[in-house]
Amino acid sequence: MKYKKKPVEIEAVKWTGENAEEVQSFIGDMGHVKGAYVDIATLEGLMVASEGDMIIKGVKGEFYPCKPDIFEMTYDSV
Repeated sequence: MKYKKKPVEIEAVKWTGENAEEVQSFIGDMGHVKGAYVDIATLEGLMVASEGDMIIKGVKGEFYPCKPDIFEMTYDSV
């Protein structure tokens, strides 16, 4: 059986390695900027965002990192 992703708007911020305040403000107490990486508490456990990754706020307010190529294939700007 095949499935199609529902059209849902999300919020996301790109971790550039130079926007620590923006990223920390976005994820709040769900994660911490640590040098070149961002630790994020996700529904699946602790995940790490590297420079260039997108950090997504999901439909239930959860956060998780996403590689830029996957993000580009999955999301369009609104």
